[in-house]
Amino acid sequence: MLRRRLLIIAFLLPLWIYVIFLGEMALTIVMMGALTIGAWEYRNIFRLGGYKPTEFTLITATLGFTALRNWFGFDWDQVFLVVLVLSSMVVHLVAYEKGREQAGIDFLITVGGIVYIGLFGSYFVALRSLPEGEWWLLVVLVAVWLADTGGYVIGKNLGRNKLAHRLSPKKTREGYLGGIILGALLTPLFVLLFRQLGLSLESEITLSRALVIGIIMSIFTTLGDLGISMFKRSFNVKDSGTILPGHGGILDRIDSWLWGVLIGYYIITLFII
Repeated sequence: MLRRRLLIIAFLLPLWIYVIFLGEMALTIVMMGALTIGAWEYRNIFRLGGYKPTEFTLITATLGFTALRNWFGFDWDQVFLVVLVLSSMVVHLVAYEKGREQAGIDFLITVGGIVYIGLFGSYFVALRSLPEGEWWLLVVLVAVWLADTGGYVIGKNLGRNKLAHRLSPKKTREGYLGGIILGALLTPLFVLLFRQLGLSLESEITLSRALVIGIIMSIFTTLGDLGISMFKRSFNVKDSGTILPGHGGILDRIDSWLWGVLIGYYIITLFII
């Protein structure tokens, strides 16, 4: 299992970094594919509980929001969201009329997926589109990864008190605190590494700002992990999918990043640039 996990990381990590630096369009195409798979996994989780979110709407949301983000920024978000919600309501009204008693809940699950996977997921592209966006995206993703890694390592070796015993029994308060410390301390060190790899010394990405981002990412993005865990545990599912051997599904890999790119985008745009 560990060997497969390491092999997947060794293959995907350089490819992921390459896509980030290749440009916004390349990242848009990759994220359209990844988020579409994530939407399908989201659909499958709730299907196990007997619910029927609308697949077509979920996939349209992931493709549409990501494409809109690349070509039009946020200009068409409200119109697109309204169209998706209203069309979803029509679909589930018809389903109820045909005898589907849970159609109302199906509708709410569909809307949840539209926002959580489609809208939130598009912030990968939004963050990349900022000035120095490739570096900002890397800083945010690295900060989230450091928090996850610190939480796992410290929790496994020193953890005693459960953080959320129902949502994620293996997570501990000690691990959570360790993740915050590791994310805060090491994110600025990665910025120093980025400077050796091409980040300008006059960049807006300073060590102090990296420290702040590291702290905020470490504190809040664990909730993204717990959110997807809540969906899975509601129906006794271990992984959201099987597309990544040893890792599970796409949602299992980007659960914390969904929160990270969203929060990171607004921290950067509201307080830095």
